[in-house]
Amino acid sequence: MTSGPVFVYILIIGKYVAHGSEQDIMCSLGYFSCGNITKCLPQFLHCNGVDDCGNRADEDNCEDNSGWPLQFDNYFAHRYKMPPAPRLKAKTSECRLVGSVPGQCACQGLHLDCDETNLRAVPSVSSNVTEMSLQWNLLSKLPPDGFKKYHDLQKLCLQNNRIRSISTHAFRGLHNLIKLYLSHNRITSLKPGVFEDLRRLEWLIIEDNHINRISPLTFYGLNSLILLVLMDNVITRLPDKPLCQHMPRLHWLDLEGNHIHKLRNLTFMSCTNLTVLIMRRNEINHLNENAFIPLQKLHELDLGSNKLENLPPHVFKDLKELSQLNLSHNPIQEIPANQFDYLVKLKSLSLEGIEIPDIQQRMFRPLMNLSHIYFKKFQYCGYAPHVRSCKPNTDGISSVENLLASILQRVFVWVVSAVTCFGNVFVICMRPYIRSENKLHALSIISLCCADCLMGIYLFVIGAFDLKFRGEYNKHARVWMESIHCQLMGSLAILSTEVSVLLLTFLTLEKYICVVYPFRCLRPQKCRTITALLLIWMTGFLVAFTPLSNKEFFRNFYGTNGVCFPLHSEDAESTGAQIYSVTIFLGVNLAAFLIIVFSYGSMFYSVHQSAITATEIRTQVKREVALAKRFFFIVFTDALCWIPIFVLKFLSLLQVEIPGTITSWVVIFILPINSALNPILYTLTTRPFKEMIRQFWFDYRQRRSIDSKGSQKTCAPSFIWVEMWPLQEMPPELIKPPVFPDRCEITLISQPPRLNSFT
Repeated sequence: MTSGPVFVYILIIGKYVAHGSEQDIMCSLGYFSCGNITKCLPQFLHCNGVDDCGNRADEDNCEDNSGWPLQFDNYFAHRYKMPPAPRLKAKTSECRLVGSVPGQCACQGLHLDCDETNLRAVPSVSSNVTEMSLQWNLLSKLPPDGFKKYHDLQKLCLQNNRIRSISTHAFRGLHNLIKLYLSHNRITSLKPGVFEDLRRLEWLIIEDNHINRISPLTFYGLNSLILLVLMDNVITRLPDKPLCQHMPRLHWLDLEGNHIHKLRNLTFMSCTNLTVLIMRRNEINHLNENAFIPLQKLHELDLGSNKLENLPPHVFKDLKELSQLNLSHNPIQEIPANQFDYLVKLKSLSLEGIEIPDIQQRMFRPLMNLSHIYFKKFQYCGYAPHVRSCKPNTDGISSVENLLASILQRVFVWVVSAVTCFGNVFVICMRPYIRSENKLHALSIISLCCADCLMGIYLFVIGAFDLKFRGEYNKHARVWMESIHCQLMGSLAILSTEVSVLLLTFLTLEKYICVVYPFRCLRPQKCRTITALLLIWMTGFLVAFTPLSNKEFFRNFYGTNGVCFPLHSEDAESTGAQIYSVTIFLGVNLAAFLIIVFSYGSMFYSVHQSAITATEIRTQVKREVALAKRFFFIVFTDALCWIPIFVLKFLSLLQVEIPGTITSWVVIFILPINSALNPILYTLTTRPFKEMIRQFWFDYRQRRSIDSKGSQKTCAPSFIWVEMWPLQEMPPELIKPPVFPDRCEITLISQPPRLNSFT
């Protein structure tokens, strides 16, 4: 007796459980479910043209056509299948209009084309015309009864005229009109009852005019209206009375690009058939909690690019049929975790340009039909792992899978870090073997190499974390960018950059004084040089670690991207952080770059002037050419490194959007240029280093000769290499130079004085 009901209950429970399992299929980050089967696929297989799921679920929802496009196709596909008639330039034999046609116009069948014919009034033609196009003319007003005799007219195009006023009875008699276009005119107001006779009108397009207010009475008589477009006008407020009381069939309402501040509770009270509501690019700063209650059939709601700071907790609770919601580019401060709980049929959600500090998976878990989602940062995609298409999937530097998105970035970060570290460590180790008399200069070069080596260490750590997060970076993105490791790496990069810039400026000024003023003996003494180096390093530490001292003032200064380098201003930065960043890159670094360029230019000019009076013209020309080459490469590498950074920083101040790809190129390929090349320019290509290598080679050959012949070791000349700027050609006889007490004494003795100055 009880077996029947029990069996039914089992079936019901089984169906419920099966349905629940279908909805509760949760895939890993970067994967999506294959509909009603327990199978997950990587998101890059979505819409690749191959049936990877087996039930073609992975090839569904390829295009984000929810909302307006889908509704438009569904409603009008069966009504307007014929393409529009081609535009005519002359009369044809197919014209079936009875009576005369103005000489400038053309016709085909019952369609009249008078576009761009400089008409100043509505032409008088046969009353049996069904379509009339008067675009791009000089019409300034529509008088009463101007179209009264055209009872069969179905489509009237009046775009791009100079219409300022429309008489109350301008459209009297147009009982069969279906489409009316009034876009791109100068209409300031629409009188009540102006459309009273348009009982069959379905499309009313009044885009780009100067209408400042609308009333429900404006649309009196439009009982068949389906599409109303009022975008790009100057409407400041919507009526307190029901807007659609005379438009009961209205499906599409487009109010984009106006100046509306508030949505009132009664405005949409009678818009029960509305399926698309576009309120984009207005100035809406407040939503009433009950504003959307009547819109039970709404499929698309676009509130993007407004001034909404807060969303009422249950403002979307009655939008059960909503499939597309756009909230992008609003200054929304907080989104409650249950904000989207009622939108069970939502397929597309746009949150671009919105910071979501308290984002969590709970926000998007009820949206099981969601197929497309748009965020400000790709890192947020990890909180909607079931969504097939999440944009953006990269910021140009990092991606959903990897800290460094491009394989080129991943390869070069290791190459550049290896070259930078090896070159600078090699110079630091080899510098003591160069028996330079200018020990203070050698100390400055070693300090420069230490600073540049930090840049190599920074790149090495970034590469190591990229390996650590490989394939699942989005799981760790927010934690990484807010971690102490990222903050320290960003500080290390800024420390390296600023100390290197200041040391290059110090070395340049040192050369400048010795070359341009060789007889003034303005030499840096040991105590003065050490003090200058200490001050430079202290300044670098202060600049690099100050942003870590006050989180409220600087926010996450180093955590704006995956490589932890604060190159340009972000929307999330505080005003203090922006000022600080500008001070570093467009203040200190730009001033240092200009000093370097000016100093090397002055040095070359000074050397050139001294060479004019020299007797050995050919030798001096060779020396000037060598000097010019070295100066050019030093200034060129500085410019190659810093000019792109100055340009990017300047563009960011102008609110120009900078692609993340450019940032990655600057941080990984351009910024380390000086750090990688400084050892070559300041040590490895200098005469002392070359002669030291020759000496080692000479000693090696001597030992080989002694070992092979067994002869007595010959005395090799000893060297004390003097670092000079520019490089001097050494005579074949290696003679030990006299030891001078300081740089200025050797400058006074050498001829010509400026060419033999120390580096």
